[in-house]
Amino acid sequence: MQTSRSSGSYVSHLECSRTGERVEHDRVHGLSASGAPLLVRYDLNRMKADLDRDLICSRTADMWMWRAFLPLDAETQPVSLGETMTPLIPAGGGIMIKDEGRLPTGSFKARGMAVAVSMARHFGKTELAVPTAGNAGAAAAAYGAAAGMNVNVFTPEDTPKVTVQEIVLHGADVYQVPGLIDTCGKIVRAITATETGWHDLSTLAEPYRLEGKKTMGLELAFQFGWSLPDVIYYPTGGGTGFIGMWKAFQELRHLGWIDGKLPRMVSVQTHGCNPIKLAFENGQDDVEEPFSPVTTVVPGVRVPKPLGGRLIIEVLRASEGHACAVSDDEVMRAQAQIAAQQGINLCPEGAACLAAHALDVAAGKTGPEETAIIFNTATGFKWPMPDVKPSAASRALVERYMGQIGR
Repeated sequence: MQTSRSSGSYVSHLECSRTGERVEHDRVHGLSASGAPLLVRYDLNRMKADLDRDLICSRTADMWMWRAFLPLDAETQPVSLGETMTPLIPAGGGIMIKDEGRLPTGSFKARGMAVAVSMARHFGKTELAVPTAGNAGAAAAAYGAAAGMNVNVFTPEDTPKVTVQEIVLHGADVYQVPGLIDTCGKIVRAITATETGWHDLSTLAEPYRLEGKKTMGLELAFQFGWSLPDVIYYPTGGGTGFIGMWKAFQELRHLGWIDGKLPRMVSVQTHGCNPIKLAFENGQDDVEEPFSPVTTVVPGVRVPKPLGGRLIIEVLRASEGHACAVSDDEVMRAQAQIAAQQGINLCPEGAACLAAHALDVAAGKTGPEETAIIFNTATGFKWPMPDVKPSAASRALVERYMGQIGR
């Protein structure tokens, strides 16, 4: 099978993640024939011969500096809203927070949607559909608007109001669904199977969101001077970024750009929805049954049976990592504590990772001296803030000085 050398892309083919079946990459695909996610494969030997790491590092520090590692050919103009490289913020005790809230639409979903929407437009799609817990829908709406495409977002009825308002602001049609994201996904699959022209952007239902998320791993390697941290804590709902980062590390290792031991990957969920932890600790190769009942308030992990469960578990085993679950109360305490003490506003999913790290250090699973990356996958401003009521003392102080200065 020929690589698209003339088009400027290093993609060689798509590959079924379950069977290894090779699929042509020059047309639209959803899942493989066996119902598994398709993965983009590159001609890594040619990349190794062609690419100059120093030249790539000299480019503008944004997501598109990694264009050679992405599926867009030379003629495909990316749909971009300014995807900057996100910072690593020291947070004490070997912890560094990778703050994805700095991206367009305030979350890591911008990475995946920038690539997926770019490829959908390349293939002539005009009508997009996505099930979402919130942030993916906001990113799809924004990038769809930038691409001149119609976007249909299906979201649970209890999705935070601020996120629904953001989706509507970008001109998408919002359909609020009783139930969780898995119900939204079933509706999207039913519609895209019958409505001509609709394109399903569900997690891992097409191959390109993962490629955008992969850039988190490429960035980490760059930011660490082509080494990698000891351990990565990542909030895991659908798991696209979790799988994508590990794919990036494998590609970089093949190119010889990194060496040494790869990070232990820690999948973080909550006690109110932890299908990955249960499956992994039970020795299963996939999530066999949906988690029920889902009781967590953390939106990003409310995925009862992720499509990529088998791939997530493979990464956990390959990296010698583990799965962790924390309580909603631990999430809220971690969120409040780091905001008040260090000025860092984590989303609930990022706070879950911080809480998981603390538990692991206490249990001896992670050394206090180890370098640990906490992924804050969105800005905390997307999470409803508590109402603030002035205290009697504060009112009295204001009244006293208002009397002195005159009203």
